[in-house]
Amino acid sequence: MNARMMLVIAALAVSQGTAGAADNSSPEYAQHFGAFEALTIAVANTMPADQYPFRPHSESMTFGEVMGHIAATNYQFCASLIDAPPPPEASPTPTLKEPIVKFLQDSFNYCTPILRRLGEEQLKAKHNSPDGNLTGREVLLALYIHVAHHRGQAEIYLRDKGIRPPQYRI
Repeated sequence: MNARMMLVIAALAVSQGTAGAADNSSPEYAQHFGAFEALTIAVANTMPADQYPFRPHSESMTFGEVMGHIAATNYQFCASLIDAPPPPEASPTPTLKEPIVKFLQDSFNYCTPILRRLGEEQLKAKHNSPDGNLTGREVLLALYIHVAHHRGQAEIYLRDKGIRPPQYRI
């Protein structure tokens, strides 16, 4: 076999091997989302159930409301990435830890397969998100910022109660 023929065969093998990869241009988003999810759920689990109604200030959300807000907005951002309405998930009573943690976990479970399947076309396209008409990459950035912001808020609530928040890990 001559060198030219070997190059053609090698090029075909490479193009076929990467053809499936084009279906997911965002593996880094899904990978980091797993760590993001684990820490957020750990924060939710760290607060004792009887402290879910705690609010550090009369104008602040309660701890349970913060966790429920993260979950509800996760659904909205992730649904916008696939140009679909968010599922009709009812937010549970924010003073009840177990249903709120489940709601939060379910929201991450809803988002994870969406992030794993995002392709370059969806990342470049504009989507109607809770923060307005944004590209897919901007929606992901808004999602991550939103969760990080409110998880940080929840960590301060833990510290106000003398509870050490879980350590951040990637």
